[in-house]
Amino acid sequence: MPRLWIWPLFVLVAALFPAAAPAKPDPARIVAVGDLHGDYDAWEAIARAAGVVDARGRWSGGSVTLVQMGDVADRGPDSLKIIRQLMKLQKDAPKRGGKVIALVGNHEAMNMTGDLRYVHPGEYRAFADQDSEARRDRVYEANKAAIETAYKARYPQMKTDAIRDAWMKEYPVGKLEHQFAWSPSGDVGKWVMANPAVVKVGDSLFVHGGMSAAYTQFSPEQINQRVAGALKAQDQTPTSIINDPAGPLWYRGLVTREPGDEATVAPVGPSGQPLSIEQEIALVLEAFHVQRIVVAHTPSTTGIITADKGTLWRIDSAISRAYNGKLTYLEIIGDKVTAHEVPRPPAKPWG
Repeated sequence: MPRLWIWPLFVLVAALFPAAAPAKPDPARIVAVGDLHGDYDAWEAIARAAGVVDARGRWSGGSVTLVQMGDVADRGPDSLKIIRQLMKLQKDAPKRGGKVIALVGNHEAMNMTGDLRYVHPGEYRAFADQDSEARRDRVYEANKAAIETAYKARYPQMKTDAIRDAWMKEYPVGKLEHQFAWSPSGDVGKWVMANPAVVKVGDSLFVHGGMSAAYTQFSPEQINQRVAGALKAQDQTPTSIINDPAGPLWYRGLVTREPGDEATVAPVGPSGQPLSIEQEIALVLEAFHVQRIVVAHTPSTTGIITADKGTLWRIDSAISRAYNGKLTYLEIIGDKVTAHEVPRPPAKPWG
């Protein structure tokens, strides 16, 4: 008979002393780093200060999501060194519960489409190997007739030896390897095409240049597919998404409006009037269902800047020694957003 009361007793105890509610997980930590432009020492200092890599360059960020905002390439000599580490971290971070996202910046697209105006000479040397000089000679000899024809079309009196010297100067050791690596068939090119141009992490939207109202009709996935397709095609047309001044790689209109600058032209709103920066930011926030937008691309030598009550964060702080700005990173934990500054390490000779 007493056993009949055992079950009701448990029910009563459970009702009087309910189990504690499960603890809410800590907010995810996001670390975002702006344009690096070939400065590995600056990148290493930032990554270590942010706790995402250890002294040996290995992932130490645990469950952190690291977002590098694009423009690793150009202006400095160590772009390849940074890219190789980001590639490794993208593989290693998930083993510890973390994630590494490397955005496509306009300088990545420039390198893939043959716009090499800002390539530091050290970048070419980084791609050279023991066969580079002989390989360059072979390429010249195999294309000698076409090269001479092209030069003489511009300089009819140019002699054969002068043409060879000019071509060798135009193609320093390592440049051929650099161009192949950055092609759609090369390992760097494939890596860039696999990276997103825009990504939503939690309630934050990350994009290298900016998100124009003109692109709010597309989802991040659609934008990223279009960017990858344009990179694969090495599309150099001005209207391509990777070249469009209003596109995600180039747009500065969330930061400034400059007369004559196509990348800052105010879009026209539903009323038929140009949108203000504040109105456009509000439109982007609503379209992508986020609380803030994080952009790079437009450098500020004074550090990270926030605007419009924290809905826009500009984190291109001119990190590279080519600009000699501030070494910074942005940290987002839940609703708390913090800009951090890191001491610049002692300068080393650049290659």
